[in-house]
Amino acid sequence: MKTTLLPLALAVCAAPALAAPASLMVSDCWVRLLPGALPSGGYFSVMNMSAKQVNLVDVQTDAFGMAMLHQTRSNGSTSEMVMVEKAPVPANGTLKFAPGGYHLMLEQPKHALKVGESIRMTFVFDDGEKVTSQCAVKSAGATAQ
Repeated sequence: MKTTLLPLALAVCAAPALAAPASLMVSDCWVRLLPGALPSGGYFSVMNMSAKQVNLVDVQTDAFGMAMLHQTRSNGSTSEMVMVEKAPVPANGTLKFAPGGYHLMLEQPKHALKVGESIRMTFVFDDGEKVTSQCAVKSAGATAQ
C-alpha cells in the first residue's frame, strides 16, 4: 500500500509546480464585420498580470486568411493606419485594441461570417505565452463591445 501511494503523492505535490499560472488575459473581444471583401477590424483588451512588459506579436484565427496588428496614428489633421510588428502590454497593466487606436486588420475571410456568431482567436506573445479567446462578430455600425 505504501509503495502505491508514494508515487501518487509525489505526482500530486509536483503538479502545481509544473503548471505556471497564466499571466495574461484577453477580454471583450469582438470583430466589426464589413461587407464584401473589405477588411474587418478586431478589438479586445489584454491584461498583463506580471511585473514584466510583454509584447503581443501575432493573432491567429481560422476564420481569416490574414490577421495583422495595426495602429491608427494621428499626425495633426490627418491619421493613418500603420502595420506594427508588436504591441506592448505594460507590466501590471492593460492594452486596449479599440477603434481609433490599436486594432486587428482581418482580411480574406475563409467562410461567410454572420453577425451574432463568435470566432476563435489565439493571441501570441513574445514570451511564448498564447491565450485563446472567443470573439463576437458584430455589425459594421458597431463601435464598442
